Amino acid sequence: MAETLISVPPRARRGEIVEIKTLISHPMETGYRRSQLGARIPRDIIRLFVCTYNGAEVFRAALHPAIAANPFITFSTVATETGTLTFHWTGDNGFSVKETAEIRVE
Repeated sequence: MAETLISVPPRARRGEIVEIKTLISHPMETGYRRSQLGARIPRDIIRLFVCTYNGAEVFRAALHPAIAANPFITFSTVATETGTLTFHWTGDNGFSVKETAEIRVE
């Protein structure tokens, strides 16, 4: 299973722009390498990252083979209300990881 690191400010003022950082460790394989026997090693990458804030999508990124094996993604959103940020990474071979973080808006 992949490990994630998520940085979300625990508190923010209403209307404040907050910076969110995510990192996921994933054993990426580009699909271009070959095994010692010459067989192509199947591609295994994270293909999509989506962040929602209280159910509304605030960020989406489509990832491709040139992306790092452990993608570090930083983005900003506006703190509108206290709630939950949900982070969802999906990829090849049924890979799917979902994490959440809370933010309190004052």
